[in-house]
Amino acid sequence: MRINMRRATLSAGSIAAAVVLALPGNAFAVTKLSQSAAASQLSAAGVTHSSSGGCTTRSNSTCTSYDQINQATVDGLTTLKSASGCTINVTGGTEVGHASGTYSHYNGYKADINPNTCITNYIHSSFTQISTRSDGAARWRSSAGNVYARESNHFDITYCGGSAACTNAASA
Repeated sequence: MRINMRRATLSAGSIAAAVVLALPGNAFAVTKLSQSAAASQLSAAGVTHSSSGGCTTRSNSTCTSYDQINQATVDGLTTLKSASGCTINVTGGTEVGHASGTYSHYNGYKADINPNTCITNYIHSSFTQISTRSDGAARWRSSAGNVYARESNHFDITYCGGSAACTNAASA
């Protein structure tokens, strides 16, 4: 028996992918971004941001910060922008002042966006309405498992990055 072996060169990305695939159960590798890296990606996609404090400091609740946001959250926002063709303005990110929890704003899983007719119609027509949250917020779930909750003055979005545990928690 003759075995023909080729030399394989693995890039950092393929090694990371192999590590992610090797994680057990619902464990998912989460990539965190800096303020500048996330802002650059979102700006390039046409996603804007605003805050009542006009700042991006994570430790200030009047700011809108992207510091330590998950790459999956940034990807979700850019996908929402391109798929909907709507204006997307982020009003809440990883700054303090939001509810705590594993799949929280502070932990990089959530973003708040301004509602507008375009994005509201897109969410309502593209996603499945699920049970109302305990605080009365109506919710929709995408086929990717992201959950969009309509709070009084914004959409509170949980981007799960493919984690079934996250989707189940955000849908409960």
